[in-house]
Amino acid sequence: MKFYSLLSLILIITLSSCSTVRVASDYDKQADFNTYKSYAFFKPGIDKAEISDLDKKRILRAIEADMTAKGFIKSDNPDMLISIFTKTRENVNVYQNNNWGWGWGLGYGWGWNPWFWGANYNTVSTRTEGTLYIDLIDASKKELVWQGMGTSALIEDTHKKQEKMNEIVTAILQKYPPVND
Repeated sequence: MKFYSLLSLILIITLSSCSTVRVASDYDKQADFNTYKSYAFFKPGIDKAEISDLDKKRILRAIEADMTAKGFIKSDNPDMLISIFTKTRENVNVYQNNNWGWGWGLGYGWGWNPWFWGANYNTVSTRTEGTLYIDLIDASKKELVWQGMGTSALIEDTHKKQEKMNEIVTAILQKYPPVND
């Protein structure tokens, strides 16, 4: 019974460690978020984002869909400007196996076993993580009023990129509008 409990715990930890997007946000506590009803994209800021134009389009499509779902209107005379920027970093994970395990009935008991998985071995894996920042700027004051960020592993599969961008943007924009404390 303990084995199945342990197996269930490992499965839960594995699935939760695959949590797709880590999100945080910050905002100006003096801003009145009820006054913002329309938006436009801030092209000078978006142009500075260091990603491909195709990925920019994917992100902007996702933002537009989420803002529309929240009741905002895209406008030539907006209350709010939306800008983005990105960062990437390479994550390197090293997993070590130092031959710990059962003795497999060979008198070793719990501990070292020279036949369990052979000699010591290490597994190294790398993955690229990206962080997307979404800035909401008061259009009349030209001041940042809200910033959300989401970090997630990046995928190379072009068929799934829009889906991943939608997931990241939705996770970030769930924090908007902020709830005042």
